Amino acid sequence: MARVLIVGCGYVGTALGQLLSSKGDLVWGLRRDTASLPSCMRPCRADLTVPETLSNIPSDLDDVVYAVSADSFDSQSYRQAYIDGFENLLSVVQTTEGRRPKRLIYVSSTSVYGQVAGEVVNEDSSTSPSRFSGQVMLEGERLGIGCSIPTVVVRFGGIYGPGRTRLIEKVLGGATCSANPVRFTNRIHRDDCAGVLAHLLRVVSPESVYLAVDDKPAPECEVMRWLADQLCVPLTEGSDLAMPPMGPNKRCFNGRLRASGYRFIYPTYQDGYQAVLAGLTPNGGC
Repeated sequence: MARVLIVGCGYVGTALGQLLSSKGDLVWGLRRDTASLPSCMRPCRADLTVPETLSNIPSDLDDVVYAVSADSFDSQSYRQAYIDGFENLLSVVQTTEGRRPKRLIYVSSTSVYGQVAGEVVNEDSSTSPSRFSGQVMLEGERLGIGCSIPTVVVRFGGIYGPGRTRLIEKVLGGATCSANPVRFTNRIHRDDCAGVLAHLLRVVSPESVYLAVDDKPAPECEVMRWLADQLCVPLTEGSDLAMPPMGPNKRCFNGRLRASGYRFIYPTYQDGYQAVLAGLTPNGGC
């Protein structure tokens, strides 16, 4: 039985806590408000931006998973969540006797890549993000890898699953997709996010960085076309070759994660979205 602290029990962290608890681990969830934590997790009420509250962190931890979310999409909120809060946590678990874990996982994002031409990227590809979100995430990664606790960075693609149906709603709302120029998307189902993190907590000698996306990076228009077929709604496709670049455009390769032994629950977007659609009413399908 492992003793695990999950910092930031939101969409992914809560799913991870439930998964680890089902395997017999003792799991704490650190949040500012712990009232909504599932009963299988022990509450650890603290605010990462208020260092004195971190005295509530339990002792004798085996693992810590840093899986926070920013309060809003702006530079200040990102820095508070992914750098300032992380530094405050590290100051406690690195230096306080009895609280030093054997492994730390830092949940990051594929936004750390800045490629714009549909290149295939892996963990060794250059990271030169042009946007603040990727820049902040990359700085947080370096804090983790440079600290004295063995750290694994996990770069998730776009996370979807129960309750995260933005693309489905977009298709149902009659949105137009642009098939040309092609813009690739990389995604992973929430259940695989939890599965990946649980898996990497138990890999004996993990690498320092893993890309966590499914097997099938795909143009967004292709995914929308498939969803429209499943939902039996029309999809308008357009083309705008004169359209200026609109941020990163890359295909993320999950070979390192696959080689570590992880097997996906939903290896493609079709598998994952089929499960999401099955849970929707009344528009769960044709």
